[in-house]
Order: sequence, then C-alpha cells, then structure tokens
Amino acid sequence: MPHTINQNEVNMLRSELELLMRERQALLKVTGIAAGLIAEMDSHDLPISTVEAADLLATSINNLSEETLQDALNAVHAEIAE
Repeated sequence: MPHTINQNEVNMLRSELELLMRERQALLKVTGIAAGLIAEMDSHDLPISTVEAADLLATSINNLSEETLQDALNAVHAEIAE
C-alpha cells in the first residue's frame, strides 16, 4: 500500500517551509549586520568585556560557510573587504 500525502499535509509542509525560509532570511540579515559591525569596530577603543563579546561573535561568524556568509552580507547589501 503506497503512502500518499493528502492536500492538507502538503499545505502544512508548504506553510512550514515558507516560515523556515522567512526565519532564515531574518537570521541572514542579523548575521550580515553583525559581520558589518564587527568589521567596523576598533577594539582599541572598547572595554575588554565588549572586545571579548565581539571576539565570540566574530568566531561564530567565521565558522559559517563562505556561501552562508556571502548570503548574509547580500541580505544587507554589504561586501567583504579583502
């Protein structure tokens, strides 16, 4: 007996996928903004606790794949300065 997905299940999956895509886009924007903020910071002018928090954020951003980071920068219309 083959498994079939009824229209209600298809609609539910479509709605869930759309929600996940909206959440991904929002997270990409936050990540892109955070990357831009880190790039502009001058750690010499900041308290050590702020530098430590920025370092943790920068490490997390650097752990992203290059494709995801580029998607994040594109979401906020930023570019990686090389």
